[in-house]
Amino acid sequence: MGEKSAKKIVIYSATWCPHCKGAKDFFKSNKISFVNKDVEDKKNAEEMVRKSKQMGIPVIEICGKIIIGFDEDEIRKELKI
Repeated sequence: MGEKSAKKIVIYSATWCPHCKGAKDFFKSNKISFVNKDVEDKKNAEEMVRKSKQMGIPVIEICGKIIIGFDEDEIRKELKI
């Protein structure tokens, strides 16, 4: 409770990726819920590549919009925060 979850957010990430950690920490610190999909799982990696057309991480999906990398300005713009 208390988390903002009006928009569906998915983060494709890996545990060893510092930019992925930064993205997840950003959402947590702003109390915004998200679904994490670890790309070490081949199924998640294939889904990410299909959606983003590339293999770099993190890939953040906000209501169907794909953001490649941890672009805080673009995330704030998309979430209107």
